[in-house]
Amino acid sequence: MILPIYVYGQPVLRKVAEDIPTDYPELKQFLADMYETLDQSEGIGLAAPQVGRSVRVVVIDLDVLSEDMPEYKGFRHAFINPHIVEYDESKTDSMEEGCLSLPAIHEKVTRPTRIRVQWLDEELQAHDEWIEGYLARVMQHEFDHLDGKMFVDRVSPLRRQLIKSKLKALTQGRYRCGYKTKPVRK
Repeated sequence: MILPIYVYGQPVLRKVAEDIPTDYPELKQFLADMYETLDQSEGIGLAAPQVGRSVRVVVIDLDVLSEDMPEYKGFRHAFINPHIVEYDESKTDSMEEGCLSLPAIHEKVTRPTRIRVQWLDEELQAHDEWIEGYLARVMQHEFDHLDGKMFVDRVSPLRRQLIKSKLKALTQGRYRCGYKTKPVRK
């Protein structure tokens, strides 16, 4: 089932998400719904708060980028209860980011290129790995959602001031996009 994507201004996007128990009801169906929603919206990552659930679940599909980044051929994974436990701040890069919860807004964000992450996979097997490159960026972006943060929180104060009217428009439901959303209702 395709779920509506919650748009900037929705309170759930600013809450710190809870770890889920391993017997979380209908986890497999929830993951399937998240993947279907991600596919329909043509995104590469989706966090549970973006579909209205304040739980630590993320799906990432980088296979769509495999023509330009062959290392991500077949990469389609769920991350359950993920936590970044260490940042390697020795190298960072800046790249433009966008977000399904912020339609039509794109800004440059600087992030570390290497992080250490702990999570459970879809089979509830534990992982603790150093992640590098583009996947590290995507994970940081998506895992920010689990901590009540969004990429616009990481831009300079000047850039944030310059996009203030666009952010306000989102909270007022004045935007267009090609996927199902749940705007803020005043």
